[in-house]
Amino acid sequence: MGSKKGKIEKTNAMRLLDTAGIPYVHRVYDASCALSGVEVAAVLGQDPDRVFKTLVAQGKSGEHYVFMVPVALELDLKKAAFAAGEKSIAMVKSRELLGLTGYIHGGCSPLGMKKQFPTFIDEAALLFEDAIMCSGGRIGDQIELSLGDLVRASSATIADIAC
Repeated sequence: MGSKKGKIEKTNAMRLLDTAGIPYVHRVYDASCALSGVEVAAVLGQDPDRVFKTLVAQGKSGEHYVFMVPVALELDLKKAAFAAGEKSIAMVKSRELLGLTGYIHGGCSPLGMKKQFPTFIDEAALLFEDAIMCSGGRIGDQIELSLGDLVRASSATIADIAC
């Protein structure tokens, strides 16, 4: 399905927000100019502390979790395991991401996954309650929305998970 006269092709994340009546700003960037999350923030003229990456991990129990941390930071696996109530967690391999979430590495959104997984957003987001950014569900797409709306749409918990 291609774009028609400036109309964007909606991702699952955008459709979820539209259905819920949640306002967001869709931002597009040239993926060939931005490979890392920090580069995405720079291309979009955004503070990298305000742009969040979406990571998927699996706990020792076998349960999967979604973690969102600022693009310039890393997920602290011990803190993440504690937040999720797991003994330990490990990152899901990139090749497993599409089948598990419906998204590919670099375009994984916390919204509109095949299945809703417990989601945690790093507490750094509290500094930007008015609006943070995350993947729109496709490489080259970002969505900007209020932290409160993101928490409601993803049933997320705010936690100390970054390092």
